[in-house]
Formats: sequence, structure tokens, C-alpha cells
Amino acid sequence: MSGAFLPRAAAPAAARPAPSWAKKPPPKSKAQTPGKITARRYAAPRDPHEHARKIAENVLDAWYQSFGGSSIDVPLGTVAGLSLLRNVPGLPDWLLNLQPEELPQLLKEIYLGHWIKRPDLVNRAIRLHDWAWNPDPDKQQLRAVHAVTRAAINTGLLDRTGDDDPWQRSEADILSPLLTGLRHKSDMKWRGEYHTPACVTDLMANMTVDKDFAQPGMIIREPAVGSGTMFRSVAQRLRDLGLNTHDFHWYGNDIDSLSAGCAAVNAIIWDLGPRCLIGCADSLAPDDDYAKTRAEAKEAFEQRDRYIDTASTIVTWRRALGLVDQLMPSEGNAA
Repeated sequence: MSGAFLPRAAAPAAARPAPSWAKKPPPKSKAQTPGKITARRYAAPRDPHEHARKIAENVLDAWYQSFGGSSIDVPLGTVAGLSLLRNVPGLPDWLLNLQPEELPQLLKEIYLGHWIKRPDLVNRAIRLHDWAWNPDPDKQQLRAVHAVTRAAINTGLLDRTGDDDPWQRSEADILSPLLTGLRHKSDMKWRGEYHTPACVTDLMANMTVDKDFAQPGMIIREPAVGSGTMFRSVAQRLRDLGLNTHDFHWYGNDIDSLSAGCAAVNAIIWDLGPRCLIGCADSLAPDDDYAKTRAEAKEAFEQRDRYIDTASTIVTWRRALGLVDQLMPSEGNAA
């Protein structure tokens, strides 16, 4: 598959000034130390939200200490992509032993793999993975991505997001503290971006959602979805009540494309189901933005089907031509 399968991001990522201690020339590249690297046994905090904050802190330190630059979509998209992996024995060690130049291809394959199932959500998250398709990546940035990957894995990212059980994966929002940590306070202020703490969203969900209220088929809307923290709390509450998140309609919207992209990735991690739509528009605008979101999702699935049909046709023709070559005698054996 090629990068043509996914749309390109229209706007550059918002920048956050690097800390003062990071404003010096990047160090020269050092040769890789031979030998296999193994993941550290990280003693994760009991509180999953504290664990998520710790992952964000270590990723931030790794990004800025490695002089990653001001493109906050790069570390955010790296952690988001790794969060889409299911943890299997040996995977953390394998990830830690990848070289910097191998990571963009890995992330492209992760996002493309989920694009097959949910092209609408992966398209919505384009700001998070668009950078990985750069044919001439910055070497220093790749080293920073490498440091971010190691920091996230060594802080137990896959223990938090890689479980087969969606309830376990939904215990915390990994991307919210990372996004807010990467964005400068002044940037969040003019955007009016304030992520609701998980303790508050959990309390709201527990107070409002019960079996009498939550009926399969109902619509759950969030016009300022952010990274989706309210959806996470409601999903956990539904599961605690023995209900299936796939039986509900989820409509989330945010004016910020990075936040909407995080919510789209989280919708996959938390397994909100096939009826979950994430939009990127002004919820205060008079137009029906969910109609636009539904139209965009429909087009994403139709585009995916067209690409798959084309790929299937190419494979069929190649197999047919290969069979013809086997049946036709070569010139040397011709009578």
C-alpha cells in the first residue's frame, strides 16, 4: 500500500516552544550500541490516570531532550500509533530494537491496518500520522521519535493500551495528558481548550448513566469531545452495567483537528463500536455538522472499497498472467 490511500493533512501542527534547556544545537549522532535491548520492568502506579500522566511526562522529556522540534503532532502521533498495537509476548523488546529509520514504516503499517476497518476514524486522525509519510524525513526528528518510542514502551504504554479486553484498555486516556503537555498554555487559552479531568468525567458518568437511562440504540453526543475522555467514562460505566458499547451511537465533535484526531484513535482503542463518529467542526455553527461528519465517513468507506477492489483486481490479473506463463511453453522447448 502507498501513502495515496490516505488524505494529506491540510494544516501544520500547532507549535510549542522548546524548554530553555533544549535550545542548543542537537548532539551529533552516536553509533548504536550492539546487542539486544530488553524492556524494563516498569512498576506502574496503581491509579491508571497517574500512569497515563507518567507516560506523558517521560515522552515529553524524551522528545525535548532529543531536540525533536516544535511539531507536536509527531510525538503525539507516535504514541497514538503504538497505542493501537495489541500487546503480545516479545513485542516490547522487538519495538525497542527497531532503528530510528524503521519507525515511520511501522507507524504507517499500524495506521493502514486500522484504516482497513475504520477508514473514517483513521482519516480523522490524519494530523497524527501525516508526518510519517514524508519521503525525506529529518534524521534528528527520527532520533527523537526513537527516544519517544523507547520512553513510552519502558513506561508501560502497552500494559495500559495493549490488553485484549477493551475495559482494561479504557481505564485511562493516554493521549489527553500528552496533548495538554505538548501544547503551550497560551495556545490552549486562546483555543479555549481545557480537558476535563478523568475524576470529573467518571463522576458525571456514574451519576447520569444507569440501566433505566442507558437504552441500546440511544445517541450519546459530545459537542466538545477533546480527546474523548467523557466517552471513555461513559463506555466504562456502560460496561460496568453489563451493556455493550457497540449498541449505542456515539457522536463526538471538536473544532481542533489534533483533539479530534486523538478522539478518533481513542475510539478505536476503547472499542466504542461501529456507530461511533468523530467530527472536526465548530459545534456552535448553525449547520448540522454531524450530517457533514456522516457524509465524510460514508465517503471514507467508499474510498476504501474502491482501493480494495482495485488491489483485488491487480492481484487477480497477476495470478492469471502467472498461470499463463506456466502453461505456455518457453522458446527453448517449443517444437
